[in-house]
Amino acid sequence: MGGEQRLVGNLPEMTTRMVGRRTELAEVLRWCAGPERLMTLTGVGGVGKTRLALEAADRLRPVFRDGVWLVELSPLREGDALPYAIAEQLPLADQSTRPMLDVLADYLSGRELLLILDTCEHLTDTGGPTVEALLRAAPGLRVLATSRRTLNVPGEAVRTIEPLSVPRPDDPAAARADAVVLLAERADRSVPGLALDEAGRGELAALARRLEGLPLAIELAAARLGDMSVRELIDRLDDRFAILGESDALVRGIEPPWHQALRTTIGWSHQLCRPAERLLWARLSVFAGTFDTEAVRAVCADRHLPGPLLPGLLAELVDKSIVTWQPTAGGDRYRMLDTLREFGADWLRHLGEEEELRRRHGLHYRALAVRADVAWMSPEQIAWHERTDADHANYRAALDFCLGEGNDGGAALELAGALWFRWLACGLQHEGRHYLERALRRSPAPSAARSKAVWACGAIALGQGDLDTVAVMARELRPAAEAAADPAMLVAAAHLDGGFLGLSGQPARAAAVFDAAPYTRDHGAAYSGARFLVWTIRVFAHTNLGEFAQAVAAADAMRTQCLDCGDRWARAFADYVGGLAALGLGRLDEAAAYGRASLEAKSLLRDSIGIGTSIDLLASITAATGQGRRAARLLGIGQQTWNAIGRDQLGVPELIAARQDCERRARETAGDTAYETAFRKGLEDSLDDGLVYALHDT
Repeated sequence: MGGEQRLVGNLPEMTTRMVGRRTELAEVLRWCAGPERLMTLTGVGGVGKTRLALEAADRLRPVFRDGVWLVELSPLREGDALPYAIAEQLPLADQSTRPMLDVLADYLSGRELLLILDTCEHLTDTGGPTVEALLRAAPGLRVLATSRRTLNVPGEAVRTIEPLSVPRPDDPAAARADAVVLLAERADRSVPGLALDEAGRGELAALARRLEGLPLAIELAAARLGDMSVRELIDRLDDRFAILGESDALVRGIEPPWHQALRTTIGWSHQLCRPAERLLWARLSVFAGTFDTEAVRAVCADRHLPGPLLPGLLAELVDKSIVTWQPTAGGDRYRMLDTLREFGADWLRHLGEEEELRRRHGLHYRALAVRADVAWMSPEQIAWHERTDADHANYRAALDFCLGEGNDGGAALELAGALWFRWLACGLQHEGRHYLERALRRSPAPSAARSKAVWACGAIALGQGDLDTVAVMARELRPAAEAAADPAMLVAAAHLDGGFLGLSGQPARAAAVFDAAPYTRDHGAAYSGARFLVWTIRVFAHTNLGEFAQAVAAADAMRTQCLDCGDRWARAFADYVGGLAALGLGRLDEAAAYGRASLEAKSLLRDSIGIGTSIDLLASITAATGQGRRAARLLGIGQQTWNAIGRDQLGVPELIAARQDCERRARETAGDTAYETAFRKGLEDSLDDGLVYALHDT
C-alpha cells in the first residue's frame, strides 16, 4: 500500500467518539495488512457495525493512495442498482456503453482503495458476486462490509460484532464498563450536567445491563432521560420484558439475548410514542436516504396526520432518537436508522398502508422532478442540482417502485425523462440510461412522456458514442415531433439527427439539420436542454471549420439567452465554445476568461465532460502563451477526468488533435523532463486541488 498522507474519499465527519471496541478495531486494522481483502462485520441491527467500520476507515485513510469511500446501501431497493450506487460515490464518470460492473472493474484495477459497503444484508444475492468480481479485477482493492449476513465470497474474513461489555451487579468498576460509559455520555447529551451519586451510577449500570450493552438500545433509552429518571426507565423496561416474555419464549435459546433486548427497546420506544408519532414513524419508513419536511407533508399527511401537525411530530421523533436531524445548506433534512426504519416498515405493512404510502412517495418525487425540469434553465439551477442530489436515493426508490410489477410504467417514463438534466448534466449517464431503457421497454405506447424519455436516452447515447442507439431513438422521435408539429420536439429531434450525422463524419449534413431547426428561439421548458445542446454543437462546428468570427457571434448570442434566463449549465457550454473561438482568433486573455468561467460552472454541477474539455482548453491556451510546465500540469489534471470517463477527449477527432498539439507545444517549451514531471504532478493532485490550480489566473 502507498504511504501518501493526502487523504482522499468521502467519509463523513464523526460527531461523537467511539466508545470501546478496542479489540475489534485492532482486528480490522490487522486485517488491512493481511492477505484477505474482504472483511464483513456481522451482527444484529443496532450493535454498532457501521460505527466501527467508519472508525477503522478513518484510521486507514493514510494507507490507501486512492482513498477510502463509503457506499451506503440501505436506500437501495433493487440489487441491479448496486454498481451504480458504488460508482456514484467514486470520482468515476464513464460515458461508454459498457456494463457498469465492467466499468468499475477497470476503474479500480490499478488503484489502491478501500470501499466501505454499509448495510449489505438485503443485497447479498447481488452483493457477493459484485464484490467478488471487483476483488478479482483489482489487486489493490479492499472491501470492508457491514451486514447481518455474510457475503459468501471466497476468502471472506468475518468478524461478528457483539454488544458492548456490561458490568456484573457486584463489579466495583462498573462505571468503567463500555456500555455504562456510552450510556453516561448519551445521558449527558439528553440531560446536560446530569449528576449521579453512587446510587445513581449503580442504576445507570443496572440499566446498561438491562439493555444488554446494545448501542442502539442505549441511544433510545438515553433519549428518554429528559422525560423520566433512570429508575423509571428500568421499571418501564422490566414491564416491557414481562409483556413480551411469552411471545419471545419461542426464540429464546436460538437467538442471543440482545435480540430480545433490541426488540424490547424498540417496541418500548414505540409504545411510549403517542399514536400520531407511531403512525408517522411507520410512514417515514418509505423514504430512502434523507428527506425534508416538504416531502414528509406530501407523502405522510392525511386526515389521520394533518399537515400542520407534522413538523411538531417530526421534532418529537428527533427528540426520541427515532429520526436524526441533519441541517444542510439547502435546509433541514432527516433520516432514520436502518433498524428503526425496518420496524416502521413492518408496522406500516401491519396497518395495510405500505402500497399506498409508496404510491404517494412516487407521486411526490415525480412531481418534484417535473418542477426541477421546468426550473432547470433558471437562476434556481444550482439549488435544484443540490436538491436532486440530496434526494437521489428517493428518486431511485420511486423509479424502482414505478417499474415494479403491477405499477404504472408511464409514471416511470415521466420521472426518468424529467430527470434528463440529472443524468445528462450531472455525470450520471450510465444510471440514467439504465432507468430510461427499463421505462421505455415497460411502456411502448406513444405518449408525450415517452418522447421525452426517447430524447433523453438518445442524448445520453450521443455522449457515449453509441450511434446504433442514437439512430433508433432518432427514428422514433422525428415522426412523433413532425406529427405533433411541436417546435421544441423538432429541435430535440434535430439534436439526435444532427448529432448522429456529426459523429458519423458528415459535418456538412449535420450543420444543415441544425440550421433547419428553430433552436435559437425559446419554445418552453419541455426540451430546453435540447436547444442549447444543438446551439453548442453548431458553434463547435464553426470552430472546426475555422469560422471563428461566426463561432464568436453564435456563442455570444447563446450566452445572452443563458444570462437572460439565469442558467449556468448551458452558459458554460457557450463559454467553452466561445473560448475555442477566441483561441482560434489569437485572443488568448479572452479565451482564458471563458475557459475558467466554463470550468467553474461545470465543477459546481460535477459535469465531468465539461470539466475535462474546459481544462484541456485552458491547457491549450497556456501552451500558446509559452508556459510549457503549467500547460503540462493542466493536461495531467485533465487526464484524471478523462481516466474516470474512460475515453480520452470522448474520442472526438478534433479534441484529440487539439490535445496532441497542446502536448507538442508544451514539450517544446518546457523540455521532455520538465514536461513529464509537471504532467505527473497534475495527475497526482487531488481533483479539488487541481481545479483550484486550473482556475487560478496566471
